[in-house]
Amino acid sequence: MTDERNQHDRRRKTNIWNKSFINIFVINIVMSFGQFLAGTMLPRYVEHMGATAALIGLVSGIFGITALGIRPFVGAITAYFDKKYLLAVTVGIIFFAFLCYGFADSIPMIIAGRLLQGVGMGFLAPLNLALASNALPSGKLASGIGIFSLGQAIATAVGPNIAITLTKTWGYSTTFFIAAGLLVVVLILALRLESDQPDRTDGFRFSLKNIIVPEMIVPAVMAFFLGGTYSCISSFIVIYGAANGVDNIGLYFTAYAVCLLISRPVSGRFSDRYGVDKTIMPGIVLFAGSFVLISFARTLPMFILAGVVSAFGYGICQPAMQTLCMMLVPKARRSVAGNTSYIGTDFGLLVLPAVGGSLITIIQQQGGDKIAAYSAMYRFMIIPILIALVIFMLNRKKLTVKARRLN
Repeated sequence: MTDERNQHDRRRKTNIWNKSFINIFVINIVMSFGQFLAGTMLPRYVEHMGATAALIGLVSGIFGITALGIRPFVGAITAYFDKKYLLAVTVGIIFFAFLCYGFADSIPMIIAGRLLQGVGMGFLAPLNLALASNALPSGKLASGIGIFSLGQAIATAVGPNIAITLTKTWGYSTTFFIAAGLLVVVLILALRLESDQPDRTDGFRFSLKNIIVPEMIVPAVMAFFLGGTYSCISSFIVIYGAANGVDNIGLYFTAYAVCLLISRPVSGRFSDRYGVDKTIMPGIVLFAGSFVLISFARTLPMFILAGVVSAFGYGICQPAMQTLCMMLVPKARRSVAGNTSYIGTDFGLLVLPAVGGSLITIIQQQGGDKIAAYSAMYRFMIIPILIALVIFMLNRKKLTVKARRLN
């Protein structure tokens, strides 16, 4: 038994595709697929109930309130308790949120489910990132995280189209219930995970060092701008596509995901060899370019092209940023580092979709048509992306030197 354990540990030190990584990779695929089933149609469902664009943006991002509220406790909890059991509890919370959507007959009930989902999301991303990075050999961290993020890409390729088809066939409620059913599968898989035993020598306590890692401040600010702007795509593009008469707008996500299958493994190997900073900057520039394309898109081919460019933009810089975060701290601090980074993302998800929705509503109230309003919003969102680029360029040397010293 000891020999098998030692052999497993040796494989884990040199091979990306070890048992621990495969398990969390499968969990990420199924979890992402369930979230895409629910998340793709939620803005459309809220619009179906009569909401304005401003309210749609608010509902899309409001889970950031509870996600942010739970963040101060996430670091201490994930450092002290077994991560696989925490993941199971987290999945259970999101399961009940999806049930709430399925039974909802009013916007306040959807908001209640969204706030509940925020609690789960506050734990989910740091836990997944920590479990995946801990399962990877240190010399292949960028490649491994790039591969890990492909689980979301696979879900992106099929999830939105299936969600649209299910909604047309069986309605919104059934789609949300199917998404909830997938989370039951994830919960079972989570309980079968292998995870490192937590270090409890310092006991369980809340402290500033278990909430915020100072090295993560710059990545967290960048995550605010980049994650928040990307959320404006997922929050509004289905509605924007329908306004343009594009029925198969789900193919935007398919094009994005298929190209991720190419961009992320290649960019991961490139980052391991030449440094993550060489990947982040061109990724941000291409991400800004994708918003230009979306703002002018009126036909399906244009939306597909925007999805392709976005895959080589946000699809590259987002996992590179995650890798940088893991490289800036010792292994024992990775869950807290991930939590700090996601504080920025949560703020972005809370603020920028609401800003985008409000901008759309203001333009329409002043006489602008629906398409022009959404186009203007997507052009406006180029500004936060460029701010993130400037921040990274100003701090690039300091971040990369620190990462190399620890790795």
